[in-house]
Amino acid sequence: MQAQAESRHSSEGGGRAVRLRSFGGPEALEVHQVPAPGAGPGQVRVRVTAAGLNPMDWVMTADADTAARFGLTLPVGFGTDYAGVIDQVGEGVTGFAPGDRVFGGALSRAVADLVVVDARGDTAADEVHHTPEGVDDRTAATLTIAGRTAAAALAALGSGSGAHSNPGLGLGPDDTVLIGGAGGGVGVFAVQLARIAGARVIGTGSAASADHLRSLGAEPVTYGDGLTDRVRALAPEGITAALDLHGVDTVHAARELGVPDARICTIAAQIEGVPAANGANAAPGALEEIAALIAAGRLRVPVAATFPIDEIRRATELQAARHVRGKVVIDL
Repeated sequence: MQAQAESRHSSEGGGRAVRLRSFGGPEALEVHQVPAPGAGPGQVRVRVTAAGLNPMDWVMTADADTAARFGLTLPVGFGTDYAGVIDQVGEGVTGFAPGDRVFGGALSRAVADLVVVDARGDTAADEVHHTPEGVDDRTAATLTIAGRTAAAALAALGSGSGAHSNPGLGLGPDDTVLIGGAGGGVGVFAVQLARIAGARVIGTGSAASADHLRSLGAEPVTYGDGLTDRVRALAPEGITAALDLHGVDTVHAARELGVPDARICTIAAQIEGVPAANGANAAPGALEEIAALIAAGRLRVPVAATFPIDEIRRATELQAARHVRGKVVIDL
């Protein structure tokens, strides 16, 4: 079967894409005109309208050794989260058609006018999902990496006393969970998913981020020296689980507060005995569930800033500073 395409987006055309010709930081990012990729068998091509940035985007293209662990070689694209509209469908694809609004992941190639992904893919490196009505493209472009990671981290907490009514989530109404880095890109999802499950959430952040954390449903506590005592004062009855989305300080505090290692999870550090999670561990359907919660108005994603593709360096510098409250999105 011949690939189908909307006539105004011919496969003979081209488009813009962010490329790196050498590994490095934001200064290595360049916008190029590139030939249009075509959708092969089992693939769809998406005309991207928005691409969300994540820390892993610049981490994995910072140097050759890190890039090699992700299978990346020069020249390489940039960004993974995307949202847009399908404009070409390859042979054998079912369930998708030109004109469908979609979102998903395209490992280190999402900041581009056109991306090709596997219609049956199920990892953030290569996947596509229908965007529900009620979810705008900027929001949809923030979901894949952070949403998958948050879902996987919460599931890794195992079953607590209240988790049985929330199979696969790892938290329930009888839980009090400490989330370190609660205001970051993954924290935005983790806090709200934990609250939806009925858990009480205490979230670490700077003093300036307190209102932001409250808006997500967390009780704020400042990180740094004395964290254990501050958490104990907030929850004298104790905490039952912890996520460390930044480093190791929350792990140490949770251990001091008597939380067993099986109910602690990290995403940015490896600590013996403590489960670690990443987006690849997310359960099937996790992203669709998150998108449905957004469409229903039960979960929101703060978009802190948007930039045109020509300002990719400035956007990445802002995101890499890790002080932004919410997600950074590239408009295409």
